[in-house]
Amino acid sequence: MARLIGAAQTVSTGTQAAVSNTFNSSGTLTTATHTHTVTYLVVAGGGAGGSTNQGAFENGGGGGAGGFRTGTTPVTGGTAYPIVVGAGGAASAGSSASGANSSGVGITSAGGGHGAYQSNVTAANGGSGGGGANFGVLSGGSGNTPPTSPSQGNNGGTVAGNIASPNAGSGGGGGASAAGAAGSPAPDTGGVGGAGTASSITGSSVTYAGGGGAGAFNPGAGGAGGGGAGGSNPSNAGTAGTANTGGGGGGINAQPLTPLSGGAGGSGIVVITQAEIDFESASSCWDLRTVFRKIVEDDWV
Repeated sequence: MARLIGAAQTVSTGTQAAVSNTFNSSGTLTTATHTHTVTYLVVAGGGAGGSTNQGAFENGGGGGAGGFRTGTTPVTGGTAYPIVVGAGGAASAGSSASGANSSGVGITSAGGGHGAYQSNVTAANGGSGGGGANFGVLSGGSGNTPPTSPSQGNNGGTVAGNIASPNAGSGGGGGASAAGAAGSPAPDTGGVGGAGTASSITGSSVTYAGGGGAGAFNPGAGGAGGGGAGGSNPSNAGTAGTANTGGGGGGINAQPLTPLSGGAGGSGIVVITQAEIDFESASSCWDLRTVFRKIVEDDWV
C-alpha cells in the first residue's frame, strides 16, 4: 500500500520588539512592514504668557499648555507618515502668540492659547486656554478646543472675583490635567499654571503640558510639565515654557512705563512606538495517515 506523506509546510512564528521614535522637531515616520497599530503621544506647542507695551500696572495671564493626546491608533505597514512638532508661541513686548499644532499618524493636538494682556487682548482658546489678565479681559480661554475625547486640555484661570484692579492677580494657564488657578487679590497673587500629565511612552516617566503661571507681586508658579513661572515685582518678564514639553509661558508683572515680554511657550513633541515583528521560519513534515487517524479518533492534542 502506498504511504502518503504530506508536503512540507512552512510555519511562521515571530517575536515583537517595541521601537520608540521620538520627534523633537518635524520629520517623517516610516512604519515597519508588519506594523498595524502604534502607540502615540502628541503634544502641541504651549502658548506664550501675556505681555505689555502700555506701561500700566499690569499682570499678564499665563500661557495655556499645548494639547496632550495619547493612545493607540491603526496604521498601514511600510508607509511614510509626516510628523509635525508645533512651535511654542512667541512673545515680545506688547505681543503674545498661541502655540502651534502638533500632528502625526492621523492625530492632531491643538496649540495652547496665549495669556490675556494689556487692556483689550483676550486670553486665547486652545489645547489648554490662556489665563485672564487683571486689566481688560478677565476671563481665561477655553481648553480642549477643538474638542477631543479624552480631553486634550483645560481652561485658563480667571482674575479673582472678575474685578479689574492693579491689586488683582491674573489667572494661570490651563494644563493637561488641571485648569489654571484664579489669581488672588490682597495681596496681589498670580494664579498657578494647571498641572500637566505624565507619560512613560519613552521608557521613563516624563510630565508634559503644564500651564504657565500668571505674573503678579507674588507670581504664580508654572504647572508641572514645563510651565513657565510668572514675572514678579517689580517689573519682570515671564519665564518661558520648557522646550519639547508643550508648557505654557509665564505672564509679566509690569510697572508703569515698563514694556515687557511674557514667557514664550515651550515647543511640543511627538513620540510613536511601534511593535516590529521578527519572523522566523520552521518546517515540519506531516504523515497524512497519522492526520487521518487523529481525525477519525478525535485524538487531537
